[in-house]
Amino acid sequence: MDFYSERIRLGELKDSIERSAKALDTDKLERELGDLRAEQEKEGFWLDLNKAKAVNMQIAASERKLTEIAELRKRVTDAAELMDMAEEMEEEGAAAEIADMLDALGKDSETLFLETLLNGKYDGLNAILTLHAGAGGTEAQDWAEMLYRMYRRYAERKGYAVSVQDYQDGDEAGIKSVTFTLSGTNAYGFLKAEKGVHRLVRISPFDANKRRHTSFASLEVMPEIIDDDEIKINPEDLKIDTCRSSGAGGQHVNKTESAVRITHIPTGIVTWCQNERSQVQNKETAMRMLYSKLVELKEREQMEEAMSLKGEIKKIEWGSQIRSYVFCPYTLVKDHRTGYENTDVNAVMDGDLDGFIYDYLIKANG
Repeated sequence: MDFYSERIRLGELKDSIERSAKALDTDKLERELGDLRAEQEKEGFWLDLNKAKAVNMQIAASERKLTEIAELRKRVTDAAELMDMAEEMEEEGAAAEIADMLDALGKDSETLFLETLLNGKYDGLNAILTLHAGAGGTEAQDWAEMLYRMYRRYAERKGYAVSVQDYQDGDEAGIKSVTFTLSGTNAYGFLKAEKGVHRLVRISPFDANKRRHTSFASLEVMPEIIDDDEIKINPEDLKIDTCRSSGAGGQHVNKTESAVRITHIPTGIVTWCQNERSQVQNKETAMRMLYSKLVELKEREQMEEAMSLKGEIKKIEWGSQIRSYVFCPYTLVKDHRTGYENTDVNAVMDGDLDGFIYDYLIKANG
């Protein structure tokens, strides 16, 4: 048997893995991991729970990257050895097994490459998403709910956990707004590409005359920050209001002033939480969201400055229309920043967003 073409492909995959390992700087990762483990062993490490949690998350992320690279290198070696054995023993049946190994290795090496594009300080963190229905009443509120479902389905595909911080029902259908967190590796790194305005074109199910309607909903995305010394919040800059929760169900709803609204006066940023059981918990969640919004604002300003110099794709900014979802008279989902398209609108609404996200990451880092 001759595995000439398979050996060429394996060589290309090996080169790709090594380029990704170099980009991730495995030597630096090893050094940082050693420093983090040393900090973990210091006396009093657990006295600051937020800092301890942040360090442990960094350790887990570094270990995962190093383990992933080591496993991919081992799979390259295993595939080469299998080819040698199959050639020596002339096992025709090994060809299909080798092809499957290379296909799987190719897919995982691409995933590793995409990780090299997630080079932002907060890319490895959880993502906090807030959807707001645009003007247009029921139409826009229904569209916001459709997007909420889409991101929950995306979370299922990626293995992310979903938790809801705030949910405001629509007047007749759909939702006015919802804030929820997707928890998992690189959640913010991937989902930051989704921030902006999403546009829907369809025959309205709420229009008796079956006319075509255009609806809008906006999405905010921010990292869930646990500990960051660069952002300081002055208590004097905060306006904190409490009120009764308005969500459905629960013994505390509409009985105690457990909902908390925090306004950061210098920036005008407002955070709100009502889904926790107590006012103290809601305040902690709202403060964490405010902290994350301030960090996201700082990162967005830095990114926009860099991208304005780069000029390769449109900026991500509040109010910009990033994507259109057309259900009629044809089906098409198109990203206006990158030009990426998918005609299978149902698959996209079922959470198939990887193509859009990966294309954005590649072009934004190109």
